[in-house]
Amino acid sequence: MQVSSLLPALAIASALAAPVTVQADAGEVNLYSARKEALIKPLLDRFTEETGIKVNLVTGDADALLQRLKSEGDNSPADLLLTVDAGNLYRAKAAGLTQPLSSDALAAAVPDTYRDPEGHWVGLSLRARPIMYAKDRVEPAALSTYEDLADPQWKGRICIRSSSNVYNQSLVASIIAADGADAAEEWATGLVANMARPPEGGDRDQIKAVAAGQCDLAVANTYYLAGMLKSDDPGERDPAQKVAVFWPNQPGQGDGRGTHVNVSGGAVLKSAKNKETAVKLLEFLVTPDSQAWYAETNGEYPVRDGVAPSTVLAEWGTFEADDLNLAELGERNAEAVKLMDRAGWK
Repeated sequence: MQVSSLLPALAIASALAAPVTVQADAGEVNLYSARKEALIKPLLDRFTEETGIKVNLVTGDADALLQRLKSEGDNSPADLLLTVDAGNLYRAKAAGLTQPLSSDALAAAVPDTYRDPEGHWVGLSLRARPIMYAKDRVEPAALSTYEDLADPQWKGRICIRSSSNVYNQSLVASIIAADGADAAEEWATGLVANMARPPEGGDRDQIKAVAAGQCDLAVANTYYLAGMLKSDDPGERDPAQKVAVFWPNQPGQGDGRGTHVNVSGGAVLKSAKNKETAVKLLEFLVTPDSQAWYAETNGEYPVRDGVAPSTVLAEWGTFEADDLNLAELGERNAEAVKLMDRAGWK
């Protein structure tokens, strides 16, 4: 899949201008969301305005919400879970918390790669995890693949967050899928040897460390960099301006499988008393206007083809995304964690 920077303006404008139809007493949906309220509430309000369906929102940390759902069991009031990373969606499914859903609208809007093969979850927005480099110290021609980050030329030059982070676990899972477990462990061992410092902080901290000269490269999700570039805080914006994006594993680089991507996504819960309205909300979140809002507000890529990324992301150009079905990231998560432990990735 190629992630494009072209804006189908007429299609999006038409979707945004669609007439609003309010239905009285159309029901409700109880939503547990690992997305922060500011990153989802405006869309939920629009959904209620258009459909009359009330959304009862509970937000929290992804792990905490999964634990809450396990504790509540069949008595949970939740109908729908929104969370980040295919690994978390897999964990919800593996814990028996979700149920399969069938929707022609979701099947038409979201590529198979970004949906659970058994229908337990669907991707709603796309996040890429490329290499980021110091503009003043690294020539992009020196970069190529994730695998190349284990090369001794990068010794003492790489910043990346902890192995406990699910984003890194999913990245390693994708490398296992591409190269096999033995090669992935050898790569992780080489990466650890090339770290400029023990892992600490989040993705924004890795970007700031590159800007400060503590390392030359980082691996981070693009929406963090986009948020920093759009920030009114010079402490966020100024470091981000010293960093550029490199898309690894593109055609002509290694196996050319594409840059690692992941999703934020949704799953209808087994406890759902309002399954129909939960599915309607998911369908709403993949409409062109919702996808355009996600792209501009959250700095994530639309999961739906034909909707452009934000202006900031468009400046980084197009890239080929790895077409691995993201369900594999969850299936290989346990193997990835053990492998990272053996490699000494703290």
